[in-house]
Amino acid sequence: MGMARTSTAALLCGLSMRSYAATSLLGTTHKWLGAALRPFASQPESQHDKLLPQMPACNHTPAPYTGPSKEEVIALRKKYLSPAMFWHFREPVMITEGKMQYLFDERGRRYLDAFAGIVTVSVGHCHPEVVAAVNRQNSLLQHTTTIYLNNEIAEYAKELADKMPGDLKVVYFVDSGSEANDMALMLARAHTGNYDMITLRNGYHGMSPETMGLCGQHTWKQPIPQGFGVRHAMNPDPYRGPFGNDGQKYAADVADLITGATSGQIAGFIAETIQGVGGAVQLADGYLPAVYQLVREHGGVCIADEVQTGFGRTGSAFWGFQNAGVMPDIVTMAKGIGNGLPLAAVVTTPQIAASLAKRI
Repeated sequence: MGMARTSTAALLCGLSMRSYAATSLLGTTHKWLGAALRPFASQPESQHDKLLPQMPACNHTPAPYTGPSKEEVIALRKKYLSPAMFWHFREPVMITEGKMQYLFDERGRRYLDAFAGIVTVSVGHCHPEVVAAVNRQNSLLQHTTTIYLNNEIAEYAKELADKMPGDLKVVYFVDSGSEANDMALMLARAHTGNYDMITLRNGYHGMSPETMGLCGQHTWKQPIPQGFGVRHAMNPDPYRGPFGNDGQKYAADVADLITGATSGQIAGFIAETIQGVGGAVQLADGYLPAVYQLVREHGGVCIADEVQTGFGRTGSAFWGFQNAGVMPDIVTMAKGIGNGLPLAAVVTTPQIAASLAKRI
């Protein structure tokens, strides 16, 4: 069945529309990629495997697939799932099994997963330690409520807080990145008593009604009321921005936005440390330190959206904001925290966390 071979789809499996946008921001990289892939378009399918590099051998044998055919799955999806969902490639890949860094389709063909479920699978598919821990917990207790005590949530909160710098020691667990950013927005407004939020054009923070308003891309906005009290600052894009890699000049736009579009007192500022959905865009050097200072001078708190950059994704630091040399007041995280399970969290200081306890 050619289990040790790759295919054109395997090469492309990590290149979604979003990750391709990232390559286009690197100057000529997208031109090189197009040139590199062009020969495949003119080759018969049978010749592709001869042209592509070979993957290492794998000792995992996928279970035989006995479910509906790809065509039947496509028909089911079109009939019963939202039409807002889309797939990539003219001939979509159907994934039925995963093992560590590999995915397998219904034919048993193996793919190297360079996409990780939109930056979600952080320790590999079906990692044996993760599977064992999930099964162990499922056999003991699947659900309870925070009005009862349970050791697991308290112990995990401590372990997570121990990974945070400074006074970021209070954890709220939620189910998704959108929900985490919703919570962060509420915390900022409750703590400061202010309402206006500053965020970035080209940023992405979720698809709930509140977080949709924070997004700075029309692609992810519905034509509904949104973004009340949200002000979008110029994107400090070192590749395409008007000021290049000069973070101080972009920060001046935030100062102008605060004095010209708010009361002068704001609830906070939220930004991804590296913009993910917007194309893997790093922020201009010196931008975050300058903006964090400005925001605090105007009564706001600083929120780091680490949904995509957290848990070692940047390689050199456990949290993306550490690469920028800043200390946020609130940190949101999802994706890699659960390795595919619906888990997210908000971490903040005891002082900010206490703001929500005033109502209880």
